[in-house]
Amino acid sequence: MKVSRSCYYGWLERRAAASKRSEDANRVKKCFYFHSRRYGSRRIAVELGLGRFLVRRLMREQGLVAIQPKRFRPQTTDSRHNALISPNLLKDAENHPKAPGEAIVGDITYLRLINGLFCYLAVFQDKFTRRIVGWAVAETLEAEMVVAALAMAFRRGLIKRNAIIHTDRGSQYVSKDYRDLLGLHDIRQSMSGKGNCYDNAQAESFFSRFKTELVEGGVFESVGQARSEAFSYIEGYYNRIRLHSGIGYLSPIEFERRWRIDDQTIMSEVISQPVKQTRAMLASNPPRNNRPETHP
Repeated sequence: MKVSRSCYYGWLERRAAASKRSEDANRVKKCFYFHSRRYGSRRIAVELGLGRFLVRRLMREQGLVAIQPKRFRPQTTDSRHNALISPNLLKDAENHPKAPGEAIVGDITYLRLINGLFCYLAVFQDKFTRRIVGWAVAETLEAEMVVAALAMAFRRGLIKRNAIIHTDRGSQYVSKDYRDLLGLHDIRQSMSGKGNCYDNAQAESFFSRFKTELVEGGVFESVGQARSEAFSYIEGYYNRIRLHSGIGYLSPIEFERRWRIDDQTIMSEVISQPVKQTRAMLASNPPRNNRPETHP
Protein backbone atom coordinates (compact mmCIF):
# COMPACT_ATOMS: atom_id res chain seq x y z
CA MET A 1 0.00 0.00 0.00
CA LYS A 2 1.48 3.30 -1.09
CA VAL A 3 1.15 6.42 1.06
CA SER A 4 1.64 9.90 -0.32
CA ARG A 5 4.51 11.98 0.98
CA SER A 6 2.11 14.62 2.37
CA CYS A 7 0.16 11.99 4.33
CA TYR A 8 3.36 10.50 5.69
CA TYR A 9 4.72 13.85 6.88
CA GLY A 10 1.31 14.77 8.27
CA TRP A 11 1.37 11.56 10.29
CA LEU A 12 4.86 12.38 11.59
CA GLU A 13 3.74 15.86 12.64
CA ARG A 14 0.69 14.53 14.47
CA ARG A 15 2.81 11.95 16.28
CA ALA A 16 5.34 14.62 17.27
CA ALA A 17 2.53 16.90 18.48
CA ALA A 18 1.04 14.08 20.55
CA SER A 19 4.46 13.33 22.04
CA LYS A 20 5.01 17.01 22.85
CA ARG A 21 1.60 17.27 24.50
CA SER A 22 2.32 14.18 26.60
CA GLU A 23 5.68 15.65 27.61
CA ASP A 24 4.06 18.99 28.54
CA ALA A 25 1.39 17.20 30.57
CA ASN A 26 4.08 15.35 32.49
CA ARG A 27 6.04 18.56 33.13
CA VAL A 28 2.89 20.30 34.39
CA LYS A 29 2.12 17.42 36.74
CA LYS A 30 5.67 17.33 38.12
CA CYS A 31 5.66 21.10 38.69
CA PHE A 32 2.25 20.92 40.37
CA TYR A 33 3.37 18.31 42.90
CA PHE A 34 6.83 19.82 43.36
CA HIS A 35 5.07 22.89 44.76
CA SER A 36 2.81 20.68 46.90
CA ARG A 37 -0.36 21.68 45.00
CA ARG A 38 0.24 25.36 45.83
CA TYR A 39 0.58 26.54 42.21
CA GLY A 40 -2.32 27.19 39.86
CA SER A 41 -2.14 27.48 36.08
CA ARG A 42 -0.74 31.03 36.04
CA ARG A 43 2.42 30.31 38.07
CA ILE A 44 3.00 26.92 36.43
CA ALA A 45 2.76 28.59 33.01
CA VAL A 46 5.38 31.16 33.99
CA GLU A 47 7.74 28.60 35.52
CA LEU A 48 7.57 26.21 32.55
CA GLY A 49 7.35 28.82 29.80
CA LEU A 50 4.05 27.43 28.49
CA GLY A 51 0.82 29.16 27.54
CA ARG A 52 -1.57 29.57 30.44
CA PHE A 53 -4.57 28.17 28.56
CA LEU A 54 -2.58 25.06 27.59
CA VAL A 55 -1.52 24.57 31.21
CA ARG A 56 -5.09 25.07 32.40
CA ARG A 57 -6.32 22.46 29.92
CA LEU A 58 -3.60 19.95 30.87
CA MET A 59 -4.33 20.46 34.57
CA ARG A 60 -8.05 19.93 34.01
CA GLU A 61 -7.43 16.76 32.00
CA GLN A 62 -5.27 15.35 34.80
CA GLY A 63 -7.55 16.45 37.63
CA LEU A 64 -4.94 18.79 39.12
CA VAL A 65 -6.64 21.35 41.38
CA ALA A 66 -4.53 23.78 43.40
CA ILE A 67 -5.19 24.43 47.08
CA GLN A 68 -7.65 27.31 47.26
CA PRO A 69 -7.02 30.25 49.60
CA LYS A 70 -9.72 31.08 52.08
CA ARG A 71 -11.58 34.35 51.80
CA PHE A 72 -9.62 37.29 53.14
CA ARG A 73 -10.89 38.03 56.66
CA PRO A 74 -8.87 40.53 58.66
CA GLN A 75 -8.28 39.58 62.29
CA THR A 76 -9.18 42.06 64.98
CA THR A 77 -6.35 43.60 67.00
CA ASP A 78 -6.28 44.39 70.69
CA SER A 79 -5.55 48.12 70.65
CA ARG A 80 -7.09 48.81 74.06
CA HIS A 81 -4.18 50.78 75.45
CA ASN A 82 -3.35 54.39 76.14
CA ALA A 83 0.05 54.42 74.45
CA LEU A 84 0.93 56.99 71.81
CA ILE A 85 -0.19 55.93 68.31
CA SER A 86 2.21 56.59 65.43
CA PRO A 87 0.84 58.12 62.21
CA ASN A 88 0.32 56.09 59.03
CA LEU A 89 3.41 57.10 57.05
CA LEU A 90 2.63 54.78 54.14
CA LYS A 91 -0.39 56.88 53.17
CA ASP A 92 2.03 59.36 51.61
CA ALA A 93 3.18 58.34 48.14
CA GLU A 94 6.63 59.78 48.81
CA ASN A 95 7.15 57.09 51.45
CA HIS A 96 6.42 54.18 49.14
CA PRO A 97 9.57 52.03 48.87
CA LYS A 98 11.81 52.27 45.83
CA ALA A 99 14.39 49.71 46.96
CA PRO A 100 14.74 46.78 49.38
CA GLY A 101 14.83 47.58 53.08
CA GLU A 102 13.04 50.94 52.90
CA ALA A 103 9.56 49.91 54.10
CA ILE A 104 8.65 46.87 56.20
CA VAL A 105 5.20 45.65 57.25
CA GLY A 106 4.59 43.50 60.31
CA ASP A 107 1.72 41.49 61.73
CA ILE A 108 0.77 38.56 63.98
CA THR A 109 -1.54 35.61 63.41
CA TYR A 110 -2.62 32.62 65.48
CA LEU A 111 -1.86 28.99 64.64
CA ARG A 112 -4.11 26.21 65.91
CA LEU A 113 -2.65 23.31 67.87
CA ILE A 114 -4.09 19.80 67.96
CA ASN A 115 -4.77 20.10 71.72
CA GLY A 116 -7.20 22.97 71.12
CA LEU A 117 -4.76 25.69 72.18
CA PHE A 118 -2.93 28.23 70.03
CA CYS A 119 0.53 29.50 69.30
CA TYR A 120 1.37 32.67 67.40
CA LEU A 121 3.46 33.70 64.40
CA ALA A 122 4.89 37.21 64.03
CA VAL A 123 6.45 38.29 60.73
CA PHE A 124 8.08 41.33 59.20
CA GLN A 125 7.91 41.53 55.40
CA ASP A 126 9.76 43.81 53.00
CA LYS A 127 7.07 45.76 51.20
CA PHE A 128 9.22 46.15 48.07
CA THR A 129 10.58 42.61 47.60
CA ARG A 130 7.87 40.62 49.46
CA ARG A 131 10.63 38.85 51.38
CA ILE A 132 9.94 37.77 54.96
CA VAL A 133 12.93 39.39 56.63
CA GLY A 134 12.18 38.34 60.20
CA TRP A 135 9.77 36.01 61.99
CA ALA A 136 9.16 34.25 65.31
CA VAL A 137 6.76 31.67 66.75
CA ALA A 138 5.72 31.84 70.42
CA GLU A 139 3.18 30.36 72.81
CA THR A 140 1.88 33.76 73.93
CA LEU A 141 1.15 37.18 72.44
CA GLU A 142 3.81 38.94 74.49
CA ALA A 143 5.93 41.71 73.00
CA GLU A 144 9.03 39.49 73.16
CA MET A 145 7.79 37.66 70.07
CA VAL A 146 7.69 40.71 67.80
CA VAL A 147 10.98 41.95 69.25
CA ALA A 148 12.60 38.59 68.39
CA ALA A 149 11.18 38.67 64.85
CA LEU A 150 12.37 42.23 64.26
CA ALA A 151 15.79 41.54 65.79
CA MET A 152 16.22 38.71 63.27
CA ALA A 153 15.73 41.17 60.40
CA PHE A 154 18.25 43.62 61.87
CA ARG A 155 20.84 40.86 62.39
CA ARG A 156 20.51 39.95 58.73
CA GLY A 157 21.07 43.55 57.67
CA LEU A 158 17.81 43.61 55.70
CA ILE A 159 16.39 46.89 57.05
CA LYS A 160 17.96 50.26 56.25
CA ARG A 161 18.50 53.09 58.69
CA ASN A 162 15.55 55.51 58.67
CA ALA A 163 13.30 52.84 57.13
CA ILE A 164 9.57 52.75 57.85
CA ILE A 165 8.13 49.81 59.77
CA HIS A 166 4.35 49.66 59.53
CA THR A 167 2.02 47.59 61.76
CA ASP A 168 -1.43 47.73 63.25
CA ARG A 169 -2.09 49.31 66.66
CA GLY A 170 -1.59 46.12 68.68
CA SER A 171 -0.19 46.44 72.18
CA GLN A 172 2.98 44.55 71.21
CA TYR A 173 3.94 47.36 68.83
CA VAL A 174 3.70 50.09 71.47
CA SER A 175 5.71 48.21 74.09
CA LYS A 176 8.89 49.79 75.46
CA ASP A 177 11.16 46.99 74.26
CA TYR A 178 9.80 47.16 70.71
CA ARG A 179 10.04 50.94 70.48
CA ASP A 180 13.51 50.92 72.03
CA LEU A 181 14.63 48.53 69.27
CA LEU A 182 13.17 50.85 66.63
CA GLY A 183 14.98 53.81 68.16
CA LEU A 184 18.27 51.93 68.32
CA HIS A 185 18.19 51.52 64.54
CA ASP A 186 16.72 54.96 63.69
CA ILE A 187 13.49 53.45 62.39
CA ARG A 188 10.35 55.48 61.69
CA GLN A 189 7.28 53.81 63.17
CA SER A 190 4.01 53.75 61.20
CA MET A 191 0.60 52.39 62.22
CA SER A 192 -2.68 51.62 60.48
CA GLY A 193 -5.66 53.90 60.81
CA LYS A 194 -8.17 53.05 63.53
CA GLY A 195 -10.34 50.09 62.52
CA ASN A 196 -8.72 49.83 59.08
CA CYS A 197 -7.01 46.45 58.86
CA TYR A 198 -6.68 46.80 55.10
CA ASP A 199 -3.86 49.31 55.65
CA ASN A 200 -1.74 46.22 56.40
CA ALA A 201 -3.14 44.00 53.65
CA GLN A 202 0.25 42.75 52.43
CA ALA A 203 1.07 41.02 55.71
CA GLU A 204 -2.49 39.68 55.94
CA SER A 205 -2.10 38.27 52.43
CA PHE A 206 1.03 36.39 53.51
CA PHE A 207 -0.83 34.83 56.43
CA SER A 208 -3.63 33.76 54.10
CA ARG A 209 -1.08 32.00 51.87
CA PHE A 210 0.77 30.53 54.85
CA LYS A 211 -2.34 28.96 56.32
CA THR A 212 -3.66 27.77 52.96
CA GLU A 213 -0.44 26.33 51.58
CA LEU A 214 1.16 25.00 54.76
CA VAL A 215 -1.56 24.32 57.31
CA GLU A 216 -3.95 22.55 54.97
CA GLY A 217 -5.10 20.25 57.76
CA GLY A 218 -5.76 23.26 59.97
CA VAL A 219 -3.63 22.36 63.02
CA PHE A 220 -0.09 21.69 64.23
CA GLU A 221 0.79 18.95 66.70
CA SER A 222 2.96 21.22 68.86
CA VAL A 223 4.60 24.63 69.10
CA GLY A 224 7.87 22.98 68.10
CA GLN A 225 6.33 21.55 64.95
CA ALA A 226 4.77 24.92 64.10
CA ARG A 227 8.17 26.60 64.44
CA SER A 228 9.90 23.93 62.34
CA GLU A 229 7.26 24.07 59.61
CA ALA A 230 7.33 27.87 59.60
CA PHE A 231 11.10 27.78 59.09
CA SER A 232 10.82 25.33 56.18
CA TYR A 233 8.03 27.27 54.49
CA ILE A 234 9.42 30.79 54.96
CA GLU A 235 13.16 30.24 54.54
CA GLY A 236 13.12 27.24 52.22
CA TYR A 237 10.10 27.91 50.02
CA TYR A 238 8.34 31.28 50.26
CA ASN A 239 11.43 33.49 50.12
CA ARG A 240 13.50 31.37 47.73
CA ILE A 241 11.17 29.47 45.40
CA ARG A 242 7.58 30.70 45.37
CA LEU A 243 6.81 32.99 42.42
CA HIS A 244 5.06 36.27 43.29
CA SER A 245 2.87 38.02 40.75
CA GLY A 246 3.52 41.43 42.35
CA ILE A 247 7.26 41.23 41.56
CA GLY A 248 7.12 39.91 38.02
CA TYR A 249 6.71 36.23 38.88
CA LEU A 250 10.05 35.91 40.64
CA SER A 251 10.82 34.71 44.15
CA PRO A 252 11.60 37.49 46.65
CA ILE A 253 15.27 36.55 46.94
CA GLU A 254 15.71 36.28 43.16
CA PHE A 255 14.01 39.65 42.68
CA GLU A 256 16.26 41.18 45.32
CA ARG A 257 19.35 39.55 43.82
CA ARG A 258 18.63 40.96 40.38
CA TRP A 259 17.96 44.35 41.91
CA ARG A 260 21.29 44.35 43.72
CA ILE A 261 23.32 43.60 40.58
CA ASP A 262 22.27 46.89 38.99
CA ASP A 263 19.11 45.77 37.21
CA GLN A 264 17.02 48.36 39.08
CA THR A 265 15.39 49.93 36.02
CA ILE A 266 14.52 46.59 34.47
CA MET A 267 13.15 45.16 37.72
CA SER A 268 11.02 48.25 38.36
CA GLU A 269 9.42 47.77 34.95
CA VAL A 270 8.94 44.03 35.52
CA ILE A 271 6.70 44.61 38.54
CA SER A 272 3.84 46.04 36.47
CA GLN A 273 4.09 43.82 33.38
CA PRO A 274 1.60 41.11 32.36
CA VAL A 275 2.87 37.52 32.31
CA LYS A 276 3.93 37.32 28.64
CA GLN A 277 5.78 40.63 28.71
CA THR A 278 7.42 39.69 32.01
CA ARG A 279 8.74 36.44 30.60
CA ALA A 280 10.06 38.15 27.47
CA MET A 281 11.67 41.00 29.41
CA LEU A 282 13.48 38.69 31.83
CA ALA A 283 14.64 36.42 29.01
CA SER A 284 16.16 39.34 27.11
CA ASN A 285 17.76 40.85 30.23
CA PRO A 286 19.47 38.03 32.16
CA PRO A 287 21.39 38.82 35.38
CA ARG A 288 24.65 40.62 34.63
CA ASN A 289 26.74 38.36 36.85
CA ASN A 290 26.41 35.52 39.31
CA ARG A 291 27.35 37.24 42.52
CA PRO A 292 25.69 35.65 45.55
CA GLU A 293 23.10 37.71 47.36
CA THR A 294 24.51 40.36 49.65
CA HIS A 295 22.66 39.39 52.81
CA PRO A 296 22.11 36.00 54.50
